[in-house]
Amino acid sequence: MALRFNAPPNWPAPPVGWTPPADWKPDPAWGPVPDGWQLWVDDSEPAEIAKPKGSWINRHKVLTGVGAAAAVLVVAAIASGGGDDGAPAAADDTVAVAPADEKAPPAEAPTETPSEAPAEPAAPEPAPAAAGLNTPVRDGKFEFVVTGVECGQTTLGDEYINTTAQGQFCLVHVRATNIGDKPQYFFADNQKAFNADGQEYSANSSASIYLDDADSWMSEINPGNGIDGTVVFDVPVGVTPTSVELHDSAFSGGVKVVLG
Repeated sequence: MALRFNAPPNWPAPPVGWTPPADWKPDPAWGPVPDGWQLWVDDSEPAEIAKPKGSWINRHKVLTGVGAAAAVLVVAAIASGGGDDGAPAAADDTVAVAPADEKAPPAEAPTETPSEAPAEPAAPEPAPAAAGLNTPVRDGKFEFVVTGVECGQTTLGDEYINTTAQGQFCLVHVRATNIGDKPQYFFADNQKAFNADGQEYSANSSASIYLDDADSWMSEINPGNGIDGTVVFDVPVGVTPTSVELHDSAFSGGVKVVLG
């Protein structure tokens, strides 16, 4: 029986009567041999026997026919470019241009509606003027009246018991009246003084002890009662406090009084 070399359909067709040498190998680029393909067949068998046995096409002839028909229809639709009965063509992004002899009327400029002028912000209310000397002011449970201020002393006390200022002592004379319904302590340490530049000075309560009237150091005042005391501030020489801030306690808001 004579055998004939049967090249797979995905390989190049060999010359008629060609037989591969013993050391011959197929080009890997040709691809693998299909499943069931016989590379050597009886030369006396008809050509149909050389087809792969059990191939997908042979086993699925109906599906193959349907797929081929669908492919033909797709190619025909693409070639025809679509018609009235076909699906609408997709809209493109080009902008239609009017013919030269049909010019569109010029667009009217948008009419601006006059807007109302923004309301001017209300002017801030002026801060109330600070009280001056001999003017009653209130903070918490105390009503204060500052009656005067003296600066320039460098010592307080007598020749035996006294204290010396770091700079100079300024004495602020204050009357404090309890306007509440319970006893309230007045402390000199709760009071503050300020110069024209806004620098703050604390009271020197220990210096108040050397005054003849030491009530301003610490004094408990019953409702309706008041004391006349002197709050002492140790400030630099040449500086005169321009205002004081008086408090009924360390946590109160305080009230400002202008000196002079």
